[in-house]
Amino acid sequence: MKKKEKRGLRNLIMIILALVIILGVCYIDSNRRLTVTEYDVYSDRLPEAFEGFRIVQLSDLHGAVFGEGNEKLLDKIRAAEPDIIAVTGDMFDENTDEGYAPELTARLCEIAPVYYVSGNHEWVINPRNTFKAMEAAGAKVMRNEYETLTVEGETAVLAGADDPNGPYDMKTKDELVGEIKAETDDYIIMLSHRNTDLDLWASLGVDLVLCGHAHGGFIRLPFVGGILRHREEWDHPTIEGVFEKDGTVMIVSRGIGSSGKMALRLFNNPEIVVAVLHAGEK
Repeated sequence: MKKKEKRGLRNLIMIILALVIILGVCYIDSNRRLTVTEYDVYSDRLPEAFEGFRIVQLSDLHGAVFGEGNEKLLDKIRAAEPDIIAVTGDMFDENTDEGYAPELTARLCEIAPVYYVSGNHEWVINPRNTFKAMEAAGAKVMRNEYETLTVEGETAVLAGADDPNGPYDMKTKDELVGEIKAETDDYIIMLSHRNTDLDLWASLGVDLVLCGHAHGGFIRLPFVGGILRHREEWDHPTIEGVFEKDGTVMIVSRGIGSSGKMALRLFNNPEIVVAVLHAGEK
């Protein structure tokens, strides 16, 4: 082989090795470096007492651990100074140790009140014992339920919808919101795992929806966004960020962990969402 050909081959090998190293570093960063995204949500339906109310949203943990005892995750949450913590599904799955959810829940409850709704993965196993353990640790597991949040005598509604993978005879989203509307016209904060229901929530008059499920598209490319989606999401652009329709605001978290066939994040760092509520128009 001529010297010129050898040099060209050596250069090609070096370029390939450099690309492999760069992709490896990006992969590690994309799966291990926690990010915090803060969204300001404005509404003239929100009572003045809720001005600046802070909700930390955790979605799609899938049993992820950041530091010993998840301390890196907990530090980020403490720094966000939440009034409540909302966990919007897939906190654990079929590959997660059964002690993970209650142990993390107990730590989260030391920071702020914790509200949890199921995702699709929890229902692959029998999650009811884990739900009970989470409740024993201090969380409110919301199974198509709602309750009143009160700040300085003023109120808003916090509701949680079970994932459709749950019991076949469970209450529908329409029925849940119908019950709320029959009792009060308060501002409604809805926790729900799936990211494909903006049209429904808008038609029902829900004010704010926090959800996840799409993992931000798993692999994200500049100017393109997420390029891997669940099969039911191809007609839905709502895979991460903020979306609005007819007065309804929906925040879709990119999530924190990975699971199963989609155990991959690239250029898509784990995301803690902070929703900051503001009374009045922007």
